[in-house]
Amino acid sequence: MWPILPQKVYFQYSFWRRLFRMDIQSPPKLLELASQSLLRDEALAIAALEELPAELFPPLFSAAFAGMRSQALKAMVQAWPFPCLPLGALMKEHKPHLETFKAAIDGLDVLLAQEVRPRRWKLQVLDLRLNAHQDFWTVWSGTRAGVCSLLEPEVAQPVRKRCQVEGARAWPKQTWAPVEVLIDLYLKEGTPDASLSYLLKKVEQRRGSLLLCCQKLRVFTMSMQNIRKILKLVQLDSVQGLEVNCTWKLATLGTFAPYLGQMVNLHRLLLSHIHMTPHAAPDEEKYCVSQLSAQFPSLQHLQELYLDSISFLEGRLDQVLRCLKNPLEALSITNCVISEADLMHLSQCPSVSQLKYLDLSGVNLTSISSEPLRVLIEKASATLQDLNLDECGIVDSQFSALLPALSHCSQLIAFSFCGNSISMAVLESLLRHTAGLSKLNHVLYPAPLESYEDMRGTPNLGLLAHLHARLKQVLQELGRPSVVWFSANPCPHCGDGAIYNPEPILCPCYMAT
Repeated sequence: MWPILPQKVYFQYSFWRRLFRMDIQSPPKLLELASQSLLRDEALAIAALEELPAELFPPLFSAAFAGMRSQALKAMVQAWPFPCLPLGALMKEHKPHLETFKAAIDGLDVLLAQEVRPRRWKLQVLDLRLNAHQDFWTVWSGTRAGVCSLLEPEVAQPVRKRCQVEGARAWPKQTWAPVEVLIDLYLKEGTPDASLSYLLKKVEQRRGSLLLCCQKLRVFTMSMQNIRKILKLVQLDSVQGLEVNCTWKLATLGTFAPYLGQMVNLHRLLLSHIHMTPHAAPDEEKYCVSQLSAQFPSLQHLQELYLDSISFLEGRLDQVLRCLKNPLEALSITNCVISEADLMHLSQCPSVSQLKYLDLSGVNLTSISSEPLRVLIEKASATLQDLNLDECGIVDSQFSALLPALSHCSQLIAFSFCGNSISMAVLESLLRHTAGLSKLNHVLYPAPLESYEDMRGTPNLGLLAHLHARLKQVLQELGRPSVVWFSANPCPHCGDGAIYNPEPILCPCYMAT
């Protein structure tokens, strides 16, 4: 049954209907021209929305967004016939003007202010993530073949339980479900920008009916005062990935820690460049570390933990990790100072028994017994897929003790241990111990000690080629004729290392000599 429309609207409407019935391979230019034609009179386009087929909304919305038709955008948000509006993917393709973005947000704001929702209203999620629902607009615009599976785009899980956040107060119950705004936040000096500031203002005004959900949160250099202002508007239990990459003092991390504890659905946590204040009182340090570790019992979904350049770990690693309740899939402790006791506690931690990824690069193990590391690798041997021991200062005797444990890592795919002082004999022994690891195909070895000409670490290319050929021969004998990668010590002048695979890739300093 055709709807009763004014003659001019009816003409446009029937044209859209006939156009959409055409094969998806029809020239997409036709669809674009039709959108532009309808949008020349925004009032007419808005009047047609009530009866416009749902399948015509995406191409019309895309055209209105690209053409900065603010009034049409505002009206289309209120009439959006799908559960999800993936605006972020459109913003990635067409960098939005501020007024265009405001129009979309204002449409949502008007919608939420209405006591009675529009008849066709289905919107549950406004997705502002740039890399989500990439196919939605291309399929509907006709620029890529596809079926109508995107009629019901993926929607975030309904928010059932919300953590109390700073500054929150009780709001009257709504007769309808709140609308979620999905966004990835990058907090650094100079943010929020005008678009984010406008969104935050609307979230604060519509608190309770408009929920700001953030799956990925990255915190760079920003004052704690500004961080608090933003985080009090975020549904913290929506955060799944948190990266704190700041030159924070330990005390600042202690202040941030309660927010971390509210991120109960966190899967991935990265803390980087946290340092202790010189001459800080021991009691203050102890309190701050306990503030951090006290949050871990709440993080029952944590799977990946990355700690980089953290100065307070030595002697406290057990305190930080013992509160973890569930097994981790990835653990990275890099460029940190830890003690033998720390490594022993780590090897005994229940959370490391199912690791798939272990990275200890930049942790100096020269004066530490290899036994705790051997136990750690052995414990994770059934699941470990990626192991990184670069620049750990490991010597022959230590590495030889690790070989039996390595030979049990049946799932190991990648292994790197560059920057360690290993002899040719131990490298050959490694090849023989790992010959049975059928999945191991990405290995980066340190160039053997015998390949250097002097104490400065200058590689002798002739020796390197000879030793490389010898290791390839060993692999041939073992039935594993894969390529051996060498990484030489960093150049003392520029810091670059030479790679040999099988021809040398040298740093500019060496090539100039």
